[in-house]
Amino acid sequence: MGEPAPGATAALALLGAGATGYGLSLRAYLLAQRRIGAGRTGSVFALAPFVGAALAWALGDRGAGAGTLAAVGLFGLGVYLHVTERHAHPHVHAPVEHDHVHRHDDGHHDHVHVPPVVGEHAHPHRHDLLVHAHPHAPDLHHDHAHPG
Repeated sequence: MGEPAPGATAALALLGAGATGYGLSLRAYLLAQRRIGAGRTGSVFALAPFVGAALAWALGDRGAGAGTLAAVGLFGLGVYLHVTERHAHPHVHAPVEHDHVHRHDDGHHDHVHVPPVVGEHAHPHRHDLLVHAHPHAPDLHHDHAHPG
């Protein structure tokens, strides 16, 4: 509304900030949901406002009171607990047919391709009944109940 268009340098900087701040962060968010689950991803990505507040505080734009510092400490503790959680036990994977992005080095996708496929790819595939133990987080293959 009456503002001049930005110059080429400013436009590229704005484009880079938008692509990184929105596009790259959305890609990271979706990958994290697949790998560590929606709840953990949400709690880790919810850290962003605290990072922004810390940056504003460091630049002298805002003060931080006792409530803010307590919230930062509690939130930091929650993120720490999510990131350092180690959860492993024998569990059952029921037989299922589905289609999603997967790799063959994850202990769950041991089907064969001709010619061989390396890296992430997606296609319909079947999992037979599997009982095993390894560290895991709730995800597409680890949505099971725990006794107790």
